[in-house]
Amino acid sequence: MSKRILLLPGDGIGPEILAEARNVLEVLIGEHGLDATLQEAPVGGAAVDACGDPLPADTLELARAADALLLGAVGGPAWDQHPRHQRPETGLLRLRAGLGLFANLRPALLHAPLASASTLRPEVVEGLDLLIVRELTGGIYFGEPRGIRESDGQRQGFNTLVYSESEIERIAHVAFRAARERRKAVCSVDKANVLESSELWREVVSRVGGEYPDVALRHMYVDNAAMQLVRDPSQFDVLLTGNMFGDILSDIAATLTGSIGMLPSASLDANRKGLYEPIHGSAPDIAGKDVANPLATILSVALMLRYSFAEPDMATYVEQAVSFALSTGLRTADIAGEEESVGTAAMGEAVVAAMLAFQH
Repeated sequence: MSKRILLLPGDGIGPEILAEARNVLEVLIGEHGLDATLQEAPVGGAAVDACGDPLPADTLELARAADALLLGAVGGPAWDQHPRHQRPETGLLRLRAGLGLFANLRPALLHAPLASASTLRPEVVEGLDLLIVRELTGGIYFGEPRGIRESDGQRQGFNTLVYSESEIERIAHVAFRAARERRKAVCSVDKANVLESSELWREVVSRVGGEYPDVALRHMYVDNAAMQLVRDPSQFDVLLTGNMFGDILSDIAATLTGSIGMLPSASLDANRKGLYEPIHGSAPDIAGKDVANPLATILSVALMLRYSFAEPDMATYVEQAVSFALSTGLRTADIAGEEESVGTAAMGEAVVAAMLAFQH
């Protein structure tokens, strides 16, 4: 049966980078035998402008019917003053929750030609290859109660950080299974010396780890993990953590690879249906200027092929095309340093050209 892929361009640079990823998908469909159809729908600020809802009912219906989703980016200052239910980020949170996308996988892999683009010394980041497994539908981003209230004559903002045993168990299994396919090591990140939710997190992860005797498990406080990521990132294989800590640590990992524009992500449900997206934001300051890096979005297509469609060879094919384009010296502005840069479209075209060359 043909796979249904829903494209969600979103806001800011989202439409530009998604256009390049769409070109990659069309090559896979037309030249490499991927049996898939493409649909497109509004989400985020673009959907707010169109109909007043960052996740329209029609978009959610298409998302539920799709086998995988590819997102550009959402958000921007144009919607910052809207009520929370009309903000683009709320639409994304609702989409993740509505589809049960509890497992966020964020690989941080340093492409050899980009060693000099990292802010760390090349010898520190050489061979970087780690995976952050982030719980995505629980924790402080979803906990209740939350809000802004009056207390002692002043306003007080409050949020709730809560995790159930079952939520921790299911994300822990994802991490341990991923580690079995990698270097068989999990580092679980928490703040168990301060937070009761992290006490439970550590206890449950340890219990689940007992089911994977072939995988080494260690625990680390989040502040130390942040430091270790920039001091000695090669010590990590799989990093397992909750929603907020994973959000922060994955952006640190992006710096190690040279640019946040290089990191893809996968958000999966229990059956590996996924939402795929670059980890960066909508960058409205450069939107429409043909300078954004499309490679994280293209690499998100590779993750889609690997996780949702069980096409590892096709995924490798896309990743090799990205590496080849980089090996020719092409760089977008975020990874160019002092060198000359190319635009969004030119970088996407280079990846497509490499794919066609490999095909023939």
